[in-house]
Amino acid sequence: MKKTNTLFWTFTGLFSALMIFTAIPDLTLNAEAKAFMGNLGYPDYFTRFIGFAKIVGSIAILIPISPRIKEWAYAGMAFDLIGAVYSMICVMGLSIGITFMLLPIGLGILSYIYFHKRLNTVA
Repeated sequence: MKKTNTLFWTFTGLFSALMIFTAIPDLTLNAEAKAFMGNLGYPDYFTRFIGFAKIVGSIAILIPISPRIKEWAYAGMAFDLIGAVYSMICVMGLSIGITFMLLPIGLGILSYIYFHKRLNTVA
């Protein structure tokens, strides 16, 4: 159980930190986030919404709340990451830069796996 908890908190902490750090520029609508999202064809209000949603989702997986809410948070962040990859491929084509997205996707998957391992151990 201790190993499962340690791995869960490591993956979840890294995943949440990454999501929050990428959400802050979106939420504040800084020039780089605005330009990047604009190149993908998204309006400013959507950029701010995505930033807000990533922060709320990250908080939801970090605090002790209902497992159902955590499931929704994981699903929302998965949709965000998959949508980001899809948008980048549609606009920029397949490029080596998209491989960076493997990091947050991988951390999210590992966090989710260990979230369920913890649930099954407690139950």
